[in-house]
Amino acid sequence: MKNKILIVDDAEINRSLLADILSVEYDIMEASNGVEAVSLLNQYHADLSLILLDIVMPEMDGFEVLAIMNRNGWIQSIPVITISAETSSSYIEHAYDLGAADYISRPFDEKTVLRRVSNMLMLYTKQKILEGMVTEQIIDKEKNNFLMVEILSNIVEFRNGESGLHVLHIRVITEMLLKKLLEKTDEIHLSLSDIALIVNASALHDIGKISIPEEILNKPGRLTPEEFEVMKTHSAVGAQILKNAPNRQTEKLIQVAHDICRWHHERYDGNGYPDGLKGDEIPIAAQVVSVADVYDALTSERVYKSAYSHEKAMEMILNGECGAFNPLLLECLVEVGDRILKELDLHSLDGMSDIEMEGIASELKSHNELRASNRTLMLLEQERIKYRFFASMSQEVQFEYNIHSDLLEVSEWGAKYLGIPELIAHPESNEELARVFKKSDFADLKKQLRATTPGGPVFSGSYQVVIEGKPRWFKVVARTIWDSDEDTLYSGTIGKFIDIHEEQMELTNLKRLASQDSLTGLFNHKAAKEMIENMIVQRESKEYAMILIDVDYFKFANDQHGHIFGDEVLKYISQKMRQNIRRDDVAARVGGDEFLIFVEYRGNVMPQIERIFRSLTDSFQGFQISVSMGVARCPENGVDYEVLFHCADQALYSAKKNGRNQFCLYDKTIQGFLSVLSPMDN
Repeated sequence: MKNKILIVDDAEINRSLLADILSVEYDIMEASNGVEAVSLLNQYHADLSLILLDIVMPEMDGFEVLAIMNRNGWIQSIPVITISAETSSSYIEHAYDLGAADYISRPFDEKTVLRRVSNMLMLYTKQKILEGMVTEQIIDKEKNNFLMVEILSNIVEFRNGESGLHVLHIRVITEMLLKKLLEKTDEIHLSLSDIALIVNASALHDIGKISIPEEILNKPGRLTPEEFEVMKTHSAVGAQILKNAPNRQTEKLIQVAHDICRWHHERYDGNGYPDGLKGDEIPIAAQVVSVADVYDALTSERVYKSAYSHEKAMEMILNGECGAFNPLLLECLVEVGDRILKELDLHSLDGMSDIEMEGIASELKSHNELRASNRTLMLLEQERIKYRFFASMSQEVQFEYNIHSDLLEVSEWGAKYLGIPELIAHPESNEELARVFKKSDFADLKKQLRATTPGGPVFSGSYQVVIEGKPRWFKVVARTIWDSDEDTLYSGTIGKFIDIHEEQMELTNLKRLASQDSLTGLFNHKAAKEMIENMIVQRESKEYAMILIDVDYFKFANDQHGHIFGDEVLKYISQKMRQNIRRDDVAARVGGDEFLIFVEYRGNVMPQIERIFRSLTDSFQGFQISVSMGVARCPENGVDYEVLFHCADQALYSAKKNGRNQFCLYDKTIQGFLSVLSPMDN
């Protein structure tokens, strides 16, 4: 799916220009002013990948749009690039202050717009990947915390002869009261994560009861004054247990649970225990849990009493029969009263949903409250720093690819060397990458990587890369990364490009020298034979002519003018041959003064034969060059190299027999003639 971009500008021509630039790679939406933009944001903010936002517009300008995006939290997930002809630094700085990520001035430059948009999407894609990792870690941590608290609290409840429902009820009522409290007053400042923390900690409010003798804890009748004094110690004991816990000073859950344990039996008028705190001396978490605890104790069955109805419990609490509570909290209890029973029925012992967890995780991330998760992230970041450092020192083109996000990351030095961005989303379709690494080579590399296995994850191969407009040979060494040995598809790849251009050129040169005649530069007989055999195998419906050429009276040139002059004659003839054939044709020296040409023709071969013959019938420094030529045709005379060579050789013999300085095409009348060159003669 293409990324969706919203273009906001009051000038239609500007929207049209930007749409023309971006519509090939992205889906485009348009708005003519800020009001339309906000309306589209309300509907499609989850689908938008980026916004191009004009500053000066009627009805609602770009600054107001940015302010609304901040209020709604959209600015965190949707990058904004401002576009304007205004070059005043105050305009640009104000846009940055409101959360804009970049600035493009008018008139638009196509390459600048595409590069800025692409880079911004890359950065936000990378950020979302990292945020996803952090969110998963926070959710795992919160789930583990919740599980441990549930285990501890249920141990206490089991010893107390009660089910785990008391813990659950306290959690539900505490959460309802806290949320209602935030609606009613601005004096208490609690975030979503603070509420979750208090709700979680509330499950430990009676952990101190683990120290109370069972005969007192489960006594079916009223406690004596002495027994009640023992029972009252559970709040201080529970606080002490938590106070002695490791990491108490840094773990906020333990701190909040400590306050709830010690002071959830304090009363607003100072008549509670163990410290006789009064009013707002009592932490708000302990006050809320105190109300929740009293309500559930009244409405639940105990060994010493039957359960009261909701109405009776509310009456007793509001009349002060259970002690004095914060009047504001009592108002909250009244307002949520009708929903309490319904909420208790709806909730189960499964705890928080994943959606609730993700909400808390988002808030923790926004406040940098990662705590225990930070260690894992720090280690990950340290590994990333080491990787980047060694990559920059090595001056190699190193890369990392994630198949799930389809994101390619190139080392800083490598990106500069290649002239491409460090981060590339959807690399297979990226034009910047295609300019340095051909799409066909990318597809081949991808195919080779998909052929790897967990047991054989390493691949190496050679490819050409364009550096500053010139192709250079590189060796690719890559390793696929697998989630497990049973996987059928790798999850990512790491590797590097090693420059082997000089070695490859040397190897190519050696191969060329091995296949060339040292005097003329044409192919030697062995190399020509291999090439022609391959051409015949792959010919399909193509027609070819094999031409054998012998220089007439060449011995005379050597005898009269010397061998050096004879060599110059051969080099001159070779040059003429190269000038009269195409790139895909083959020209070779197959003997002292004998040559071979293998050319493709269509229909009538005679025009090509006559042109080659005329070009070679020439003079060189007073020596009249004369040649005899024999021609065999493929597939008419055969589809085997040796057969064609023998036929052309017999035709050459016929031409020389008939007086030299002419050419002859092989036919059945020549069959049985002697040969000039072929070992198959007679």
